[in-house]
Amino acid sequence: MKSKVLSLITVLVIVLASTKLTSAANLNNSAYTILNDISAINKIELHGNVELYISDASSDQVKVYNQYYAESALVQSKNGVLRISSYKNEKLVVWVSANDLRAISAYDNSEVKSFGSLSKIEFNVDLHDNASAKLDLDAYSANVTVADHAKVNLSGNATEFSLNHNVSASVNSFNFAAAHYTENKTNFPVTIKEDEMAGI
Repeated sequence: MKSKVLSLITVLVIVLASTKLTSAANLNNSAYTILNDISAINKIELHGNVELYISDASSDQVKVYNQYYAESALVQSKNGVLRISSYKNEKLVVWVSANDLRAISAYDNSEVKSFGSLSKIEFNVDLHDNASAKLDLDAYSANVTVADHAKVNLSGNATEFSLNHNVSASVNSFNFAAAHYTENKTNFPVTIKEDEMAGI
């Protein structure tokens, strides 16, 4: 019986690992365009329907999947800020490898996913509208703001961690640990007392 249980666990681990490797292989093997004129990225802004993968690297590189030039998408860099926008129904998939990425702001229906653990001294995440992020962090200081109906799923750790979110946002930090943790919730529903209702 014990050997059957161990065999079952082994099979499940292999299936889960191969699924993750398959999705990574699909991203690597897809047709993409490398944008060579972008460097020194320290912040990324996402607008519209964008799926962004981010990873640490010794040098900056931006890979745009789908048929980037045939789509109504905008990818531009100015003063260290990389702006990515796409308003088509199909998500524009972009993979950014960066040496000194410090902040991400996402709006609309954008998604951000870390590809491996992100090792940062300081990292800021700002999510709005219906944006979502799934991040594995290894940071000294991390600040996360989740507004509107945005969602964040955090794993990893930080020494200093600050979380600001409203009550309609979704935060999953079950697999995240911080030595110093600060949380601020906003937009609580207003409660009206019965005697105030009588005067309405």
